[in-house]
Amino acid sequence: MSTAPAAAPTGRIRSIDALRGLVILLMLVDHAREFFFIHAQVSDPMDVQATEPALFFTRLSAHLCAPVFVALTGLGAWLYGAKQGGAKAASSFLLKRGLFLVGLELTVISFAWTFSLTPSTLYLQVIWAIGLSMIALAGLVHLPRPALIAVGLVIVLGHNLLDPITFAKGEPGHAVWAILHERGFIDMPWGGRVRTSYPLLPWIGIAALGYAIGPWFAGEGAARRRRLAITGVTMLALFAALRAINVYGEPTPWAAQGDTLRTVMSFLNMTKYPPSADFVLLTLGVGALLLAGLEKAPERLVGLLAVFGGAPLFFYLIHLYGLHLLNLAALAVFGPNQGEVFSVPGVAWLWLLAAVVAVPCWYACRWFAGVKRRSGRWWMKYL
Repeated sequence: MSTAPAAAPTGRIRSIDALRGLVILLMLVDHAREFFFIHAQVSDPMDVQATEPALFFTRLSAHLCAPVFVALTGLGAWLYGAKQGGAKAASSFLLKRGLFLVGLELTVISFAWTFSLTPSTLYLQVIWAIGLSMIALAGLVHLPRPALIAVGLVIVLGHNLLDPITFAKGEPGHAVWAILHERGFIDMPWGGRVRTSYPLLPWIGIAALGYAIGPWFAGEGAARRRRLAITGVTMLALFAALRAINVYGEPTPWAAQGDTLRTVMSFLNMTKYPPSADFVLLTLGVGALLLAGLEKAPERLVGLLAVFGGAPLFFYLIHLYGLHLLNLAALAVFGPNQGEVFSVPGVAWLWLLAAVVAVPCWYACRWFAGVKRRSGRWWMKYL
C-alpha cells in the first residue's frame, strides 16, 4: 500500500504553469502548420532528404509538447492528491477526468479538426492519450513509489522491445494492439474507421514518472531545481549514448548525410507515434531542464507563460476552432493557392501566424482562469 504524500504547496506552482504555457505555444505553431501548411505534410519520422530544415526544426520543436504535457499531467495529479488526501483522492480525480477527456476527444475535439458530425475517419489524438493515461494512472498511483518508478521506466525504456510484434487487420488482437502500441486504423462495425494516432502504452509510463517526481515539489526549491537539472542532464546523456550506438531506442537509425546539417537532422529524427525511448529521453530531458530554469526565470516571462498554462484545456479548444475558422476565412477571401487548400507561403509565416493568434488566446485564457477561480461549481475543476 502507498503512503500519503507529503504536503503540497498551497498555491499553483508558477514554473509548472509556465512550462505548460511554453509547450502550448509550440503546439500552436505546429497546429498552425496543420491548418496552413497542409500541402507540405511531414511524415513520422520525417524524411530528412525531402523536408527543408526550417520545416524540420519547426516540427522538431513541437515534439516537446506531448511528452512534457503528459508528464505534467502526472505531476499535477500528485499535487492534487497531496492537497486532497493522498493517492485515493488522486485516483478518483484521474479516473473521472480521464473519462471526461476521452469523451471530449470523440466529440468536441474531433469536430474542431473536421467540422463534420460524421467524419469518415475519427482520429484518436493527444487528448485521447492523456485521458486513457489518466485512467491507467488512477490504478498505478496505489503502488509504492519505487514500484511506480520501476513501472514507468520499464515502459518508457523497454517498450521498443515490442516493436517486432504486429497484427494485421482482421487478426485477433489488432484493435487492442493498435490502441496500445502500433499506430494504425481500426474498421468500425457501422462503417468508417478510427486512427490511433497516439498509441497509448508509452504515455502511461510518462504519466507514471511525472506522478513519481511529485514529492520533489513538496520540498525546498533549490533541492528541486538540483534534482530536475540532474535528471535532465542524465536523460540527455542517456539519449546521446543510445542514439550514438544506433542499436536500440529508436526504430529508425540515423546515418551520415551529405552535409553536417542534415546529419544532425538525421540524428534528431525520431519516432513519435508511439514515442521511442530516445524520443522520450530527449524531450523529457529538455523539459526537466526547462522546468528547472523557469523556476529562476524573470517573473514577467513566467507570468506571461503561466496564463496559457493555467487554462490548458480551454486554450486547446479555442485555438483549434480559431485556426480552423481562420483558415476557412482565408480560403473564402483569397481562394485556394495550393491545390484545393489555402496555405501560407513559407515556414516563417507559421511562426508569425501563431504569434498573432496567441495574443487573443492569452486574454481569453486570463479571463477563463479568473472565471474558474471564482466559480464554486464542482465540474469546473475538470476543465
